[in-house]
Amino acid sequence: MAQKTSGQQAPSTLTVKGRNVRIRTIGIVVLTGLAIWFIAVNTGSVAIRLWVPIVTLPLWAVLAVTLVAGVVLGGYLARRRARR
Repeated sequence: MAQKTSGQQAPSTLTVKGRNVRIRTIGIVVLTGLAIWFIAVNTGSVAIRLWVPIVTLPLWAVLAVTLVAGVVLGGYLARRRARR
């Protein structure tokens, strides 16, 4: 059987311009850049039905609201999971 280790492993890092940067941080920066680029290039208008009214908004605004809602919900769930 596998033995349990008592020590904590250090997070994976890369050295960028003389500084240690976590791989997770690099991934978050890349994904954030891609999300901003995707929002910036989608500038058309869309009609959205909100139960009863139909609202016409720029697509970038809809994508930005969706991104913010996803980040808030993901942060909430991660925080809740960490408490367990």
